[in-house]
Amino acid sequence: MITSALKMKYFFLIFFFGYFSLSSCGKNSNDNPVPPTPVDSTIIPVDTSFFAKGADVSWLTQMESEGIKFYNKSGTQQDLFQILKDEGMNSIRLRVWVNPPNGWCNTEDLVAKALRAKAAGMKILIDFHYSDSWADPGKQTKPVAWQNQTITQLDSSVKAYTTGVLDTLKSNGISPDWVQVGNETNDGMLWPEGKASTNMANFASLVNAGYDAVKSIFPTSKVIVHISNGYDNSLFRWMFDGLKNNGAKWDVIGMSLYPTASNWSQLNAQCLSNMTDMISRYGKEVMICEVGMSVSDSLQCKNFISDLIQKSKSIANNKSTGIFYWEPECYNGWNGYMLGAFNNAGQPTIALDAFK
Repeated sequence: MITSALKMKYFFLIFFFGYFSLSSCGKNSNDNPVPPTPVDSTIIPVDTSFFAKGADVSWLTQMESEGIKFYNKSGTQQDLFQILKDEGMNSIRLRVWVNPPNGWCNTEDLVAKALRAKAAGMKILIDFHYSDSWADPGKQTKPVAWQNQTITQLDSSVKAYTTGVLDTLKSNGISPDWVQVGNETNDGMLWPEGKASTNMANFASLVNAGYDAVKSIFPTSKVIVHISNGYDNSLFRWMFDGLKNNGAKWDVIGMSLYPTASNWSQLNAQCLSNMTDMISRYGKEVMICEVGMSVSDSLQCKNFISDLIQKSKSIANNKSTGIFYWEPECYNGWNGYMLGAFNNAGQPTIALDAFK
């Protein structure tokens, strides 16, 4: 038999739990349902802690066409991407030329390598040279097809060409994480119209043409403006002050660094100081897009890269985002290049242990 006191107790418990059950099931103080928070499916999470440890291997398909093979440290022949992944790399950089005479590094060749990098689970950086061949601090030659164009026409060509290449990548299921608009543009690109020391406004306009093209296809890809000599703060201030003053847009400041066995420690210290200054001065990320050292100095090269990675990761808020070795797969002096990181037997040297 239930007493009056127990009835009152049960009534209180039923009221208490019933009230709070309603409160926790989407009710507000006005007794109206609280709608669920909408999810924006267009927002792509960005892993700001990711640090790119990678290599530019743009010569790969040309080397393979000549019968060159690659081996892991045990001497077993393997695909280069797998070897680099096992060495601790997680990213690949690939250059693209407009209309190279021999076809290497054109759009079709770029896609072939990018598909292999994607299959290996690597992130991808695309490096537009805006030339039919090498573009670097000493030469920024316009593509033959663009030779007689005005700066306005060059802006349109840069935008249309960049859009076309990236749209081709997209149609092949490739989404680059980073895109360079120009390669080692210490004095601009597409000379003479885009020479920075002559007309910084023109160079800024070309950069924006590339930037806008990238964002139109891949809104979340980060756009890099890349110059060499990462230790040279005065060069970087001159360039990026000039670009900023002329309304240029970029997401990442890219650097190259090619020390010797005797001066790497000094240059690394200067590079760290420069990176810190760039981040503070412009509020952008930095990236070491190219490094290398003589293959005969593999131990010092390992020390150089290990130290540079450590210094880069010491920068606050993950603003230094990665390091790429330039063409480490070259060996036996292939194409006259002696700054690779593979020995004469086609195996990785100790230099690449820095990426593990």
